Amino acid sequence: MSKQPTPLSPTTHLIHPKRDVPTGFRSLAPGTERASTVLFENIDKWVNRSGADESIYTYGTSGTPTTRDLQNRIAEWEGGFATVLFPSGLAAVAYAFLPFVAPGDHVLVPGNVYDPVRGLANGLLKQMNVTVAQYDPLIGAGISALMKPNTKLVWVETPGSITMEVSDLPAIAKAAHAGGALVAIDNTYSAGWYLRAFELGADISVHALTKYPAGHSDLVMGSITAKDEATWRRVKDMALQTGQCCAPDDIYLVLRGLPTMPMRMRHAEKVALDIANWIKARPEVKLVLHPALPDCAGHDTWKRDFTGSTGVFSFVLHDQYKADAAARFIEALELFGIGASWGGIGSLALTYNLTKTRANWPHQGALIRLGIGLEEPSDLIADLTNGFAAL
Repeated sequence: MSKQPTPLSPTTHLIHPKRDVPTGFRSLAPGTERASTVLFENIDKWVNRSGADESIYTYGTSGTPTTRDLQNRIAEWEGGFATVLFPSGLAAVAYAFLPFVAPGDHVLVPGNVYDPVRGLANGLLKQMNVTVAQYDPLIGAGISALMKPNTKLVWVETPGSITMEVSDLPAIAKAAHAGGALVAIDNTYSAGWYLRAFELGADISVHALTKYPAGHSDLVMGSITAKDEATWRRVKDMALQTGQCCAPDDIYLVLRGLPTMPMRMRHAEKVALDIANWIKARPEVKLVLHPALPDCAGHDTWKRDFTGSTGVFSFVLHDQYKADAAARFIEALELFGIGASWGGIGSLALTYNLTKTRANWPHQGALIRLGIGLEEPSDLIADLTNGFAAL
């Protein structure tokens, strides 16, 4: 005789409802699985659990089906072995270094590096007694002269997120591997969509999913995709040991953004190029820094390695226009917000004083970086016209 279920009080029934997904239910939108505690079928499975085993689920910090969905999609489009998610792009950057260096080691970063990476180099890595040396982002194979026996990692940012130099990733990777070092790339600019980093020699690809994958400026998240299992496992193990994880609701928002990412990027590419060429003709402008323009540093490498450009680029004003002029320009804009990041629906503008961070920066005029959003192009050009009038 089958056991009859014990009647439950209303209070207990709220905690233990009978839940069955209707057979045949399918949705175009991905589901969102939230959890701290994950339940096990028996004690044996609990005892033998492993957070590093991606075929099972152990606790919220090791991921839910929602987590695995995004990780798998990123690894697939990047052509890597597997992906680990992090609660911000900068966290992902840090974990591209931390599992692979120890006191006494040496790493190389480009002189055009994203400022928070510079902060990591001068802060945590320095405290760990890891030496960080800079190299010219256009050095290519010449980086072999900077390699040391204790060089463990070479960091590449291409294009540079402010000055847009395009590095020769294959040449750098070949020299780094010959010296026994791993190569990690910040692949945020192209979202891994326009640059096949692993095919060009990278071992680790880092993204700020905050930007084009999420696409709406309403969350922060990062990812690391590794070329092989051994590299992925070192990242995954340290992420588990330090509790790195992302909320499923934020992951859902990235998953929701992915289907429209290619279309948003194509729009941003076209509009940014049109605006870059328009700005280039302005008398106030000395130089436009956009990888798809022939006079941008590393343009030939961009044509060889990339299949497209995106919506972020910079321009340099003539020498008489200093920081105060850049501030007037930006503050006169109505459609361009003043704020960091790019890749969202709204356009952004910022100015940077590179004389403080780039010893050999050759320009005296102010640099302004634009991140092009999804607004009507004619409205953006009208807004920029007002900015130039403010000069």
